[in-house]
Amino acid sequence: MRREARTRFLANRAAVAGAVLLAAVATAAVFAPWLAPHDPLAIDLANNFQGSTWAHPLGTDHLGRDTLSRLLYGARVSLLLAGLSVGSALVLGVATGLAAAWHRGWVDAAFVRVVDVLLAFPDMLLAIAMVAMLGPGNVSTVVAVSVLALPNFARVTRASALAAVSREYVLASRAAGASTTWMLVRHVLPMCLSPIVAQATAMLGTAILLASGLSFLGLGVQPPAAEWGAMLSRGRDLIRTAPIGAFAPGMAITLVALSFSLAGDGLRDALDPKN
Repeated sequence: MRREARTRFLANRAAVAGAVLLAAVATAAVFAPWLAPHDPLAIDLANNFQGSTWAHPLGTDHLGRDTLSRLLYGARVSLLLAGLSVGSALVLGVATGLAAAWHRGWVDAAFVRVVDVLLAFPDMLLAIAMVAMLGPGNVSTVVAVSVLALPNFARVTRASALAAVSREYVLASRAAGASTTWMLVRHVLPMCLSPIVAQATAMLGTAILLASGLSFLGLGVQPPAAEWGAMLSRGRDLIRTAPIGAFAPGMAITLVALSFSLAGDGLRDALDPKN
């Protein structure tokens, strides 16, 4: 099955292209200290608003900071925030979805109502409200994005687990006296992994957009840290004098979010041949 899934994924050119681009961005983020030509926080007012030069391939911003260096370091921040947010949401969402599918009854009914309420709100509006209550910063961004991503993981896990809990081997394991935790981890969770992995990949792109959007509004990563949304916000104000300052982070956000979406769709189709 793994071999067939890998073959189907590799046959999807769009998914492969997205995965290759993500691998390149992740590599650039990891090796940013060695790839960046300058200190991303170094201020050089004598050389601000520069265009593309050998010393500054993507020019400089209003403080003379190298745009390419800030873009590379910004990849670290954006990917880390997205990874922490989606990872937290995945753990809590999977646990909640498994509990709802296993207990059924009022637990499942309450779960469905809460998920419906959370999904009824626009993502960015709810994220802004949460960060406004918690205060701007990295931790608030992770919490807000995690809360928004959690219902998606919980719903996907519940849908898959509902079919798994009624299988014969699960019933046999329950009759043999196995603990609930053992049955969920050993028998039910493996049946849910394929849609969860696909959902996680797609949600990483959404997390990038939400975190960048909060930073764009001044509610996420705070200056002078390099982050794509914050860079785009500042570059927008200077788009007439230094358009590359807005174009570079904007393209980075777009391409990475699109790549996660393409890779997620490819994984979903590869892991579920019925699609």
